[in-house]
Amino acid sequence: MKRGKKYIEAAKLVDRAAVYDPAEVFELVGKTSTAKFDETVEAHIKLGVDSRHADQQVRGAIVLPHGTGKTQRVLVFAKGAKADEALAAGADFVGGEDLIPKIQGEGWFEFDVVVATPDMMGVVGRLGRVLGPKGLMPNPKAGTVTMDVTKAINDIKAGKIEYRLDKTNIIHVPIGKVSFGAEKLQDNFHTLMSAVIKAKPAAAKGQYLRSISVSTTMGPGIKVNPMKADQ
Repeated sequence: MKRGKKYIEAAKLVDRAAVYDPAEVFELVGKTSTAKFDETVEAHIKLGVDSRHADQQVRGAIVLPHGTGKTQRVLVFAKGAKADEALAAGADFVGGEDLIPKIQGEGWFEFDVVVATPDMMGVVGRLGRVLGPKGLMPNPKAGTVTMDVTKAINDIKAGKIEYRLDKTNIIHVPIGKVSFGAEKLQDNFHTLMSAVIKAKPAAAKGQYLRSISVSTTMGPGIKVNPMKADQ
């Protein structure tokens, strides 16, 4: 892959063989950001687990103290009083059966997070094949299957993120924007890492945090010292 001059110059600031303390990482994030837009900062966490086994899954959700810098569009599956509550709480879209043909047939995906009341999961389940691959299926562990739709919407709008393993046992999550600055990014990162460490499965053997890196949308990856990831 051919890289531009700005990327090459930015990459020179990062020692590919080195691992950095979190404070150093987020200072470098600002220095290596070269795009004309406000880049998203992502954390990539490789864990010593096997996601093929149910007892080694790592999944959860947290509210980042400084948010993600992105306005999340929330779709809520609810009916009756709960639908009214969702609209009052600031949901962008609320519906039920009527949304199935729109999503399945028309390919409508103008939303970032899906919340559902438990009694609507039968309806949502029919959309599993299209919502699942996009990571949009509501899940009790993520707090998106709940009767408390107001709290769910408020948390999402405040900067709630969901983390989960991919097929290669890596968690990829946004932790903010370059414009946040080093201190706020480090706060968000610390909150994420504390949650991931607490979520360590009892069945996990050996080294849990295998490797961690942080990168911006267009910038080089910067390795974080796993021993100091939650400091």
